[in-house]
Amino acid sequence: MNNFIYDVPTKIYFGENAVDNLNTEIKNYGKRVLLCYGGGSIKKSGLYDTVIAQLKKAQCEVFELGGIEPNPRIDSVREGAKICKKENIDVLLAVGGGSTLDCTKWIAAAAKVDHDAWDFFSKWADVDSALPVLTVLTLSATGSEMNCGGVISNLETKDKIGRLARPLLPKASFLDPTLTYSVSKYQTACGSADIMSHILEVYFAPTQDMYMLDCFMEGLMKTVIKYTPVALDNPSDYEARANLMWASSWAINGFVKAGKQHEWSCHPLEHELSAIYDITHGLGLAILTPRFLRYCLNEKNVDKYVQFGVNVFDIDKSLPKMEIANLAIDKLADFFFNTLSLDDTFTKVGIKREDFKLMAQKACEGGTIHGFVDLDAKDIEKIFEMCI
Repeated sequence: MNNFIYDVPTKIYFGENAVDNLNTEIKNYGKRVLLCYGGGSIKKSGLYDTVIAQLKKAQCEVFELGGIEPNPRIDSVREGAKICKKENIDVLLAVGGGSTLDCTKWIAAAAKVDHDAWDFFSKWADVDSALPVLTVLTLSATGSEMNCGGVISNLETKDKIGRLARPLLPKASFLDPTLTYSVSKYQTACGSADIMSHILEVYFAPTQDMYMLDCFMEGLMKTVIKYTPVALDNPSDYEARANLMWASSWAINGFVKAGKQHEWSCHPLEHELSAIYDITHGLGLAILTPRFLRYCLNEKNVDKYVQFGVNVFDIDKSLPKMEIANLAIDKLADFFFNTLSLDDTFTKVGIKREDFKLMAQKACEGGTIHGFVDLDAKDIEKIFEMCI
């Protein structure tokens, strides 16, 4: 395996009433705060009032950017950066799910440059620094609370692009599982599909790496499979919500990646779905992932599927390898589409065949995704066809 450096210094406050630590933590970064949030659910739940009380306790001056969208837009990044520059913001506080957190991270970067925020994605402009970001998480899904990534959409160009940049890593995140009690069944299901996909993108690698990391990923997946149905049946089950929240963070904080060098495959495919159709990210991943795995299965890589099927779904290891592999894919699909009750085809969510060619070309940038199995535009179109 390859050498690697693991360094994720985000401070995590985990547990009920974790937000009570906000007032002491934010003092380390300044007094002028930009509070970023989404459509207003934090006001209905009372979380907004709790956060404001904490900021007042820290004697902060608070400015606000509300209305951050799912699949966050570059326009929101621009607006937030404008406020930061005008008001001399010291620190940003994101309160919400992954979309709010991603948007806030890129606002923090855009506030430090003179060029347009979209240059970070269209021209791959350097991210040399960013304002400090703290987060209060309300949805277990993207893992943005403990990584340096963020995905932004541009409706004008119909692009959705993700990027990592170390200055975007949150300084501290407050994870209270009780804040996810009010998350709908649909969003809980989509969030769990997202967590599973983050793990699977790394687990299904073209080379065999550390056994320890495979065991860790298998444990994370079994955790999601065990506790999502519990959370769906009883939204206020603390153990279930806590397990999903912590699994979300560790699925994509860089730990399981170690020295792996391959590209992710399903995420760039799904980004094209969201860019054009603005569907929920986790839903798109749920539809794509079983088809991707089925398309990539062959005699050379079947052992990885066997490992997955036996260790995650307890399939009888004495069965023929190909039978185990296909059963494993079937069980994953059953989890997504029956246990989680997510739509199982592009047709059901309105994605049309006429866009396949364009989406496939953009997903691989006209070349090849060097992932678990190399995919060019033709391969991607075939996977899209399997999703109809």
